[in-house]
Amino acid sequence: MRALDTHALQLFCAVARCLNFRQAAEQLHMTQPPLSRAIKALEERLGARLFERDTQGVALTPAGRTLLPQALHILDLLETAQASLPRDAAPARLRLGLTSSVEAGLFRPLLAALEEELHNTRLELTSAPSPRLVTSVRKGQLDAALLALPSATFELAVQPLARQPMMLALPAGHRLARKRKLSLVDIAQEPMYWFERARQPAFFDHCQQVFRRHDFAPVFLREAVDHHVLLGDVAAGKGMALLADSFRALRLAGVAYRPLLEGEELAAGIGLAWQPGHAHAALPLLRRLAAQQLER
Repeated sequence: MRALDTHALQLFCAVARCLNFRQAAEQLHMTQPPLSRAIKALEERLGARLFERDTQGVALTPAGRTLLPQALHILDLLETAQASLPRDAAPARLRLGLTSSVEAGLFRPLLAALEEELHNTRLELTSAPSPRLVTSVRKGQLDAALLALPSATFELAVQPLARQPMMLALPAGHRLARKRKLSLVDIAQEPMYWFERARQPAFFDHCQQVFRRHDFAPVFLREAVDHHVLLGDVAAGKGMALLADSFRALRLAGVAYRPLLEGEELAAGIGLAWQPGHAHAALPLLRRLAAQQLER
């Protein structure tokens, strides 16, 4: 039997946690076919099947259940060893990820408080979709991240902080803009901008469950990643968009914002995530300030 490698163990653990090859591939930022081939190669190398696959889904075999805690332990030992190595002196820094699922101004008070109290620690910020931030925290490329929830956070520790109800952005001249509050029933026949599942799989699935409960199935349009471009399309009358409430801060001529009756059901949570056991010295300060500035 050939020796195992850490990359194969990382792929195995991702599938074992998701029990879904497509979702695991999205979390790993790869496509499903090479992931399936890698797992098959690992099974051949071990001489044992690790997953049962059928029309009902994916499940761990007895061999897979035996390997999983050992694989997680091996990966944890390697990360601990890497973190313990002495390094050349470098300026202290806190690498913080910010989800792009809410308007960036929501984090401004927290970032100002951090800058004031970090003193000799440099704050480095990265804005990205939550799945990408999760991967960066897990790989040690970020010390912590403010995520949109629900997200597939694997073994990361998560401190829930706030909720962002969804609201509607619609053309200011649209007949529905005369109403003070709208429901999914009101907009069921309207073209609706919506994000692709790959950008935020767990939150996408959460919203789809809510949509099904309310029989909401409009014509979905592909949403621009840049929210200024998206709101420009809304202002031009091309469609409507469901957005986190914080995006009200983006004022644009021709766009009206209205509360949504089902906004709380569709709400996105905000949480602070970090890797337990590899915590940054500034994490207690970050957790305290995040609770003060974001908890509602």
